[in-house]
Parts: sequence; structure tokens; C-alpha cells
Amino acid sequence: MVSEKLRPFGTTVFSEMTRLALEHGAINLSQGFPDFEGPEAIREAAVEALRAGHNQYARSQGVLPLVQAVAAHQAGWYGLAVDPLTEVAVFSGATEGLMSAMLGLLNPGDEVILFEPVYDSYPACVAMAQAVPRYATLRFPDFAVDLEHLASLFTPRTRLLVLNSPHNPTGKVFTPDELAAIAELCIRHDVTVLSDEVYEHLTYDGARHVPIATLPGMRDRTLTLSSVGKTFSFTGWKVGWASGPAPLIRAAQAAHQFVTFATATPLQHAAAAALSTLGPDFYEGLVAEYTARRDLLLPVLAGMGLQPALPKGAYFILADFTSTFDGDDLAFARHLVEDVGVAAIPPSAFYPAHPEEGRRLVRFAFCKKMDTLRAAAARLRGH
Repeated sequence: MVSEKLRPFGTTVFSEMTRLALEHGAINLSQGFPDFEGPEAIREAAVEALRAGHNQYARSQGVLPLVQAVAAHQAGWYGLAVDPLTEVAVFSGATEGLMSAMLGLLNPGDEVILFEPVYDSYPACVAMAQAVPRYATLRFPDFAVDLEHLASLFTPRTRLLVLNSPHNPTGKVFTPDELAAIAELCIRHDVTVLSDEVYEHLTYDGARHVPIATLPGMRDRTLTLSSVGKTFSFTGWKVGWASGPAPLIRAAQAAHQFVTFATATPLQHAAAAALSTLGPDFYEGLVAEYTARRDLLLPVLAGMGLQPALPKGAYFILADFTSTFDGDDLAFARHLVEDVGVAAIPPSAFYPAHPEEGRRLVRFAFCKKMDTLRAAAARLRGH
């Protein structure tokens, strides 16, 4: 029997669409995991860590090579000075980091501001922390922040704002002006920011990821999350990390020590190798490859009569299908699976406050081999 806290969430839409894709032999552009391997040298680092005997419990807050590599990454990329021993913590994926941070920071009845469309674990984490979500809606096609509405959501009960940039599922990269306005509101209302930056190295067309922790007054009120999954294409490793001021790290660690205690030791060593040994050529190649994948799929969707929004980050495309299909997003996604042979995500589940915003949209993931995308394109063109 599912608890009252989790009963409203049911089975995730990702699991449901993957099940349908398998059932109908569809090409799966629904769930956001690569169908290709990450760098061979990093896989070998994981093997070497196993052989070197790194197979017992790790330090709960993370093995030294990884927390040191995270600190060096934050300093090298963003100029953020971080103490690896007190201002970094490692989790079993950024999702567990989100959960542990909310359990550690929130009290029952606290309010949390979320931007919708929202990654579906955020509201579930808020519910498990017995807090109250309040939603700022990002609307298709530009997904700009309505700053007046955002300001109205802050109350004396507001404890946390969750920011995700680059953003899943819209591909939005929050602009410097938007980040400055969000920072000003959080400082004015003494609100902590939980910043999910797992797509930090996936930005396109000159868009630049700016961590909100780098803005004036924000370093000491921001807990920043990232992971090995998106940048290095090891989503199955479930190795994530947080960096930020020691009091926020302690809060997340207070929960983490009882949720998983420690993350897989050999994979932490391999994640450290990824952060510390891959240089600029890797990151430049990553962006070039994902830009090519995005640019393969965009014209195909437009050619179907869909209206795709241009993503500036992450690896998803949201498209409006209403000019070609009479029905909601669930019906359209089912039609794609059953009649076209391509699986996508119906995103109304990502709009808890305004599901009507998502009922005209569909989300495609382009974190796939070019051959996979070409095969999907052939099916979509033949529709």
C-alpha cells in the first residue's frame, strides 16, 4: 500500500513510455539516456578501480579523489572556491542529492518554488519532505520567466527555490538577466537555491551556462548539483555530487548518511578520472556531437508539421503537435508509438499546476546515436 505522500505520483511517465516502446518495437526517444558508451578511458578507470581494491564502503561524503576533482572543476570552470572536505558531497546520482538536500533542509509546511515543466522527481521529493510546492510556469515556445508571477510566489514560508539550468525538458538556458532577478528575490526573502546543473556542459549556439552561485550574494545560499551521467554518458553509474557552503552540505549529508550512506566506490574513482583527465577537446567534441544530433532531428519534426522549440541546452526537444493531431499529448504519444514506431514523452505530467500547457506538446530525447536518430527520422518522415 503506497503512502499518501506518494500515491498521487503513480508510475513515472518514463517507465510507462519505455514499456510501450518495448511492447511495440518502437525506437525509444522518450527516456533521456544515451544508447552509446561514454569515454573508453573512463570505463577502463572503473575497471582499474575494481582491480585496485576500491570495493568497500567509501567515505560517506565521497572518496577524496572525487571531492577534490569536483572542487577543482568548480574552480577551473566557474571561479568558485570550494573546500573539498567540507563543501562537497557525493550522492548516488543527482536525484538522490536532490532528495537528500530536501530532506535535510526542509521542515513540514515549508514552501518550495519549482519551475514547471518540472522534472518529475522534484515534486515527489518535495512531498516526501512534507513541504508545499509552488509553481512558476515556463510557457512554450520561449519558456521565459514571468518575473512578476515568480515574485508573487514568495511568502514567509518559502524556504527553497529549485533551479534547473540547462533545463529539462525545455532545453532552456536561463539568461543572465533571469538569473539576476531570481537571485535578487532569493536574497530579499532569505531563500536557499537548490541548483540542478547536470546539463552544465551541454549548451548550444553560443548559449553559456552561468551557475547562479557565481552571482553576487549567492555563493552562501546555493547548493549546486551535477553528475557523471549527462556530461560523460554514464547514466547507469548513478554518481552525483553537490558543492556549496558547509552548512548546506551538512544538511544534505545528514539525510544521505541514512539514505544510501555511500555511493559505489569504484565508480567514484572513475568519476574522479573523468573530471580530472578529460580536457577541452572532450567538451568541445561533446557539444559538437550533440549539436549535430539536435540539428538532425529538428527539421524532421518541422517537416511533420510540428512546431519544435529550439533548445539551447540539455538534450531534449519540446514540440507543439496541435496543427497535425486532434487529441492530447497522451493520445499523440501513444499514436507515435503504435502507428509510427517512435516513442516520445507526453509532457503534461511535467506541468503539475497547469497540465493544459503540456497537453499540446511532446518531448523527444536526442541523446542517441546518429544511426538511431536517422532510423527514427525515417519513421517520422514516413508518417
